[in-house]
Amino acid sequence: MKNFDINEDPHRRYNPLINEWVLVSPHRAKRPWQGQNETILTQTFPKHDANCYLCPGNERANGESNPKYENTFVFDNDFAALKQDDIMYEDDIKQTFFKAKPERGISKVVCFSPRHDLTIPEMSLEGIENIIRTWQKEYNELGAIKYINYVQIFENKGNIMGCSNPHPHGQIWAQSSLPTQIEKTQHCLKSYYDKNKTTLLQDYLRDELKKGDRIVIENDHFVALVPFWAIWPYETMIISKRHVVKITDFTAAEVTAYAIILRQLTIKYDNLFKTSFPYSSGIHQAPTDGGEHPEWHFHMHFYPPLLRSSTIKKFMVGYEMLAEAQRDITAEKSAEVLREQSDVHYKLGKK
Repeated sequence: MKNFDINEDPHRRYNPLINEWVLVSPHRAKRPWQGQNETILTQTFPKHDANCYLCPGNERANGESNPKYENTFVFDNDFAALKQDDIMYEDDIKQTFFKAKPERGISKVVCFSPRHDLTIPEMSLEGIENIIRTWQKEYNELGAIKYINYVQIFENKGNIMGCSNPHPHGQIWAQSSLPTQIEKTQHCLKSYYDKNKTTLLQDYLRDELKKGDRIVIENDHFVALVPFWAIWPYETMIISKRHVVKITDFTAAEVTAYAIILRQLTIKYDNLFKTSFPYSSGIHQAPTDGGEHPEWHFHMHFYPPLLRSSTIKKFMVGYEMLAEAQRDITAEKSAEVLREQSDVHYKLGKK
């Protein structure tokens, strides 16, 4: 019987954040690819697009005009997934198979910059700090609304991720219930905190820093790493070094450090395949239900779909849909690849 080699042999890794497993098959990274190749947008965008619904001064799809904003710009989503209507509802506790209940909430769009052509890795540090301060303001104001119990801040970047407009922007959905992934995370974080009196991510980050092989970037206040249990090929997570439960807890120094690591990480992503790297990213932080939630620890997920090049992506099909998540390249190898990328954007290298 051969000895287990985590870098070569199929194995499962446990994700303590959501109590799930992922199948890792390192040997499959060597297989030839004859599958679908994606088309990645490569055109150069103008600073202002007269036909863009999100550019300053332009008319949106609902007929309203954007102000001539100079920094970030936030507005209620014209095609919101959630509505603020307070709907009468009686829970039918006898219902087993056809349960449904109204969900109340608010959906917002956050334009990162007036520039149509600047994604986060190409923005100035000051511009990224403006985004963070906007996230803080929205989390604080939305979370203060009585019926809002969770505020989800996220970004879908790139047409491959279903982004319908190339103008750099993110979204915020605030709602009355805890979303499914948050509820699962809440349960795991609280169970760990109740048992250990420290946060799960505080202890996890301590051990990751000791090992070092999955660390991508580290500064005085934050760490970007590839989680041991990562599913997506170049998935990463940014974790605050200090135990803070929400984005509004940051000091001024932490806001700057967070902006720096956001910029560095997304530059490395762009440099990996010399393209505007697509991903879905999102912040996980304490619910806004009035509780203190000491079990929570601020972190941000990045889920990029690209696998081998700018045109080959990871598909979540078959086994992943019917059994459990699976990946080929190991977390350690993807961290090494990202770590080796330059901190200077590849476009600047051409100048």
